[in-house]
Amino acid sequence: MLLALDVGNTNTVLGLYKLDGEKPELAAHWRVTTHHHQTSDEYGVLFVNLFEMNGFTHGNVHHIIISSVVPPVESTLRDVCAKYFNVQPLFVEPGIKTGMPVLVDNPAELGADRLVNAIAAFERYGGPCVVVDFGTATTFDVVSAKGEYLGGAIAPGIGISADALFARAARLGRVDIKRPAKVIGTNTVTHIQSGLYYGYIGLVDGILARIIEELGAEPLVIATGGLARQISGDSRYIKEIDDMLTLDGLLILFERNRVARPRSRPR
Repeated sequence: MLLALDVGNTNTVLGLYKLDGEKPELAAHWRVTTHHHQTSDEYGVLFVNLFEMNGFTHGNVHHIIISSVVPPVESTLRDVCAKYFNVQPLFVEPGIKTGMPVLVDNPAELGADRLVNAIAAFERYGGPCVVVDFGTATTFDVVSAKGEYLGGAIAPGIGISADALFARAARLGRVDIKRPAKVIGTNTVTHIQSGLYYGYIGLVDGILARIIEELGAEPLVIATGGLARQISGDSRYIKEIDDMLTLDGLLILFERNRVARPRSRPR
């Protein structure tokens, strides 16, 4: 089996793929909090418990691929892979075979998750396309009709925007971020919800409108990430929501780089 890990600043998504059939099959997936200072044993126990809850054991895992935007966690995960799975992981980093030309000034600066999303979107939907990933930050990644990564944009996530508002406005308390019944709120809670929700829709659609204008073509816009379903419903441009886009992108990259990766020596 293949364990795919997408390590973000807020959450880590795990996907467990069966590789023994005619085509890979996602057997289970989980979303957990990313702990920047957790030890390898703490991560290892967490992973093992998740597997056992779904009828798997860590011994089922023979391959691991990791996409990470949190450098301090990467060495910890290498230790987890060696100690608990006896596997040398494949990291999405410079040198990996992607099959996608990256037409930006410095490809090494591009976040691993963004490249993975772009590869998965083009493989699944074709191009041109735009991926909007709603996470700690909201990222926009643009792929040409030829399958080239053209670039994109990064905006503060809606959670960051809300945290800034609550931190700087002494009389405004925290509220649940959700779509209010109407734009014109009638109390402080609905005022804040309207500003956050519809203000963020305006940000997303405003950036997408300018991307489409620059492209000179009508791309398919795909949303993914933890807040995709919460935010995308009122967008004029988002046509697809794909919760598994990043995990499936990791599977694609694993298959493009699949070799007999040596298992680590037991410690």
